[in-house]
Amino acid sequence: MDTYHDLISQTFDFPSQEFRVEQNELRFHDIDLMALVEKHGTPLRLTYLPRITTQIQRAKQWFKEGIEQTGYQGRYSYAYCTKASHFSFVVEEALKNDVHIETSSWFDMSIIRSMHAKGKVSKETFIICNGFKPEEYKQEVTALINDGFVNCMPILDSPNEVQYYHDHVREKCNLGMRLASDEEPRFQFYTSRLGIRYADAIPLYQQRIKDDPRFELKMLHYFINTGIKDTSYYWSELSRFVHKYCELRKVCDTLTTIDIGGGLPIQTSIQPEYDYPYMIAEVLRTVKRICGEEGVPEPDIFTEFGIFTVGESGATIYSILDEKLQNDKELWYMIDGSFITNLPDTWALNQRFIMLALNGWNKQYKRIQLGGLTCDSQDYYNSEKHIYQVFLPERKPADTEPLYVGFFHTGAYQESLSGYGGIKHCLIPAPKMVILDRDEEGNLTDRVFAEKQDSASMMRILGYQ
Repeated sequence: MDTYHDLISQTFDFPSQEFRVEQNELRFHDIDLMALVEKHGTPLRLTYLPRITTQIQRAKQWFKEGIEQTGYQGRYSYAYCTKASHFSFVVEEALKNDVHIETSSWFDMSIIRSMHAKGKVSKETFIICNGFKPEEYKQEVTALINDGFVNCMPILDSPNEVQYYHDHVREKCNLGMRLASDEEPRFQFYTSRLGIRYADAIPLYQQRIKDDPRFELKMLHYFINTGIKDTSYYWSELSRFVHKYCELRKVCDTLTTIDIGGGLPIQTSIQPEYDYPYMIAEVLRTVKRICGEEGVPEPDIFTEFGIFTVGESGATIYSILDEKLQNDKELWYMIDGSFITNLPDTWALNQRFIMLALNGWNKQYKRIQLGGLTCDSQDYYNSEKHIYQVFLPERKPADTEPLYVGFFHTGAYQESLSGYGGIKHCLIPAPKMVILDRDEEGNLTDRVFAEKQDSASMMRILGYQ
């Protein structure tokens, strides 16, 4: 029978740029994962900071090449969408690459002030303030503007929002406006709850913005949940948006910028599936073509990539505690963690991540189900994106070393959704978090950001101490 290594090599174009096998053990970006497991134990959450910089620089290069290829006249700027991961080490790594920031909460403003105090954000950095804004959010945005953050830009999500800025903003500031896109047909509602209706955009500008000397409408924001994908739905919505930009630009000469939200996808398979340069060039061609037809200047473009920035930097590693044969053919490998609490997108969205064994690549493989530690029947992982099954090396009673499994490209949203440092389902503890980086000589460094959650912290949160 073939080995696990044979299976992966036959199924995918393997090894890849990120993954290879050395002495029957997996390496990720040439990182000795087994050495990290021996040092830190499992479950283990890893963040490889250099991947964040690589992703930002890749996107910037693709846009540069696309602009040259298409003759696009506008400029391109990269913003990091903080909601993908608010951790300081992620934000600081992103800011090393001359990026701007997109926010979605009033607590983001505290992050901005902290980064400014450290000299990592200037008062000229673009702070794109998105989302529906409760009173606290509007207060914090206004405070930044009044404190001289000249490129702090509220993106109007509701027609009523602008009244707060009329009443409280003292300084001259730029405004943006988010348009409410139509959702995919599979949604239970037709139009996004977020943003300004297309029909209301021009009246809002003319009646509430145009005549106030403090305000200039500078940016029109576009977002759909699917992200940038080569589908008729995406191209239809993008074209509709650009036509509205042109219509608004003809009555508002300060409108010079569009913000394309939704983002580029990350790789969820070893096999590359997405042609990034092609898609970016097609976005530029679409905007350029419609603006040419409408006779308006091509806008500067912002993107606010969150998942793309940080997703591929993350990995989550488990050990297999035991196996259980529950009927004639369903073999369960039980992990020392939980999918619901550690990787909630696998449960809530049926998200598939890259899953590979860390060791045992010379062993025969078995079809298995992976089970988490909670008592919930939904705490499992039993299908892969391409083969709709999970295969891992077999375990034998004589094995002296546990079997380890890694989930890769898990760096975006998982800790935010599962609630870092809080109470998890069945009180399953949060895993140890380790940050990986390279020093000036290229040597790997690792430092512990947070130890595995202990019972004392849970007892404090629950009010027992």
